[in-house]
Amino acid sequence: MLNIDLTGHRAFVCGASKGIGAATAKAFADCGARVTLAARSLAELKQICEQLPGDGHQVLELDLAKTESIEKLLISTEIKTDPYTILVCNAGGPKAGALAEARLDSFADGFQTHVLANQTLVQTLLPGMISKKYGRVINIISTSVKVPIPNLGVSNTIRGAVASWAKSLANELGPFGITVNNVLPGFTETSRLEALVEAAGKRLGKSEDEVIALWKGSVPARRFAQPEETAVAISFLASPLASYINGINLPVDGGRTGTL
Repeated sequence: MLNIDLTGHRAFVCGASKGIGAATAKAFADCGARVTLAARSLAELKQICEQLPGDGHQVLELDLAKTESIEKLLISTEIKTDPYTILVCNAGGPKAGALAEARLDSFADGFQTHVLANQTLVQTLLPGMISKKYGRVINIISTSVKVPIPNLGVSNTIRGAVASWAKSLANELGPFGITVNNVLPGFTETSRLEALVEAAGKRLGKSEDEVIALWKGSVPARRFAQPEETAVAISFLASPLASYINGINLPVDGGRTGTL
């Protein structure tokens, strides 16, 4: 029986105060990793950290939109003496809306929070991964990189940029024993999904229950995912078991995405 074992590894998880990020931090800890949970809400991070099994976990108040402070904050977690070998890049997506109506600053904000923040995180943690001859960079993006999602124009654009950034990085870092992969969640029961359901209901003139039924009907599994199900896939990609998986987009969507 295969066992996902992250004992001896140190993981940095962005967006760890809720949803998929929080579930991932828990899954990593269950697998033996020491986890640094990062997000803007320090109180929520502390609450989740207290529930993690094992020792050596910590929290870091981090706003990915403020890229100029990311490196300094990461250094404060003693990355030179205790390097991270696992990085999960995860941030909330841009607001819903038609692409033709999007403001230019919404693109700039999304690029800052996702592409530039990811780049800063990787550049800061990369020396430690190289020294350990082991690294996993896992980006939580969206199935929209395969099939654009209606009314998420800015998000589709930014997520696509992250996917191309990741593929390019995977080619560069492969020789160092470092893999870079993307996980593409489908409909997952998180606060982000709740906001999208509410916006879709207003746009379509439907109740939230009607929107939920419509969306579930588009998924072959006929249900939404739990964050923990996505966290399992992330944990596998972070482990030695996935050492020859590099530069891929992995949908965790119940079969909804209409492409191979």
